Amino acid sequence: MIIDGKKISEKILNSIEIKKQLKLAVVLVGDDPSSKIYVRKKGEACERVGIDFQLSKFSADISKEDLVKKINDIVQDSSVSGIVIQLPLPKQINADEIMKLIPEEKDVEGFVSSRVSPVVCAIEHILEEYSISLEDKKIALVGRGVLVGIPVGEWLDKKGIKYSDNTKEADVIISGVGKPNLIKEDMVKEGVIIIDVGGDVDPEVSKKASYMTPIIGGVGPITVACLIKSLVYGSTNI
Repeated sequence: MIIDGKKISEKILNSIEIKKQLKLAVVLVGDDPSSKIYVRKKGEACERVGIDFQLSKFSADISKEDLVKKINDIVQDSSVSGIVIQLPLPKQINADEIMKLIPEEKDVEGFVSSRVSPVVCAIEHILEEYSISLEDKKIALVGRGVLVGIPVGEWLDKKGIKYSDNTKEADVIISGVGKPNLIKEDMVKEGVIIIDVGGDVDPEVSKKASYMTPIIGGVGPITVACLIKSLVYGSTNI
C-alpha cells in the first residue's frame, strides 16, 4: 500500500485554528533545487492556513559574518513568530553555529528547543493513520543527519525501541540519507514497511513493501504540516 502523505497533511492543516497573527520567516541560502521546493511548499502551507510568510534569500557565496547579521536582524523582528533556516547550507558555513542563532521560542523545528522535530511528528502521524505499531518489530534507521537520523534516533531511544542499519532483516525501515536508489529491492524483506524521508528507496521496492511512502507526496507534505502545527501550537504532539 502506498502511504498517502497529502491526505494526512490535509487532515493536519484542516485541524489547525489560527487565533492570533503569526509569521514564519524562512532563510534560504544558495540555489539548491530541493531546498527551493521545500521552501515553496512551506509558503503554500502558510498561505493555506492564514499565516504570514517571509522568505529571505541569500547567495551561496555569502560570508558567515554577513549571514549571521542577516539572521540576527530576523531574530530581533518582533513580528516573526518562527524561524526556519533551510538546510543544507553552503560548505563554508558551519550549520550548527548558524542554527544556534535561533532563539528557543522561535525554533519551530526543534534544533535548539524541546519541540518535537516535524519529521518525527510526520512519522508518528503515518503510524497512527495506518495503525502501524513499532512494538516487537526490527527497525532499521538509515542515515544519521541532523534533519532525520538524529531526531528519529533520539525519538526511538526515548520510546525504548532498539534499531540498527540492517535493512535486510528490518520490519520497518526509516531512511533519511538523501541519496536516490540507495535502498534496492534485494536489500529488504517481503512485507517491509518503508518510511522514506530522504528519497532513498528505489521505487521497485514497493513490490515487496506492505506500506511505503512515495518520493513525491509522501513524508514531505506531512513534515511541512507538522512544522506549521509547531508554529501555531508550540508543539507537534499528535
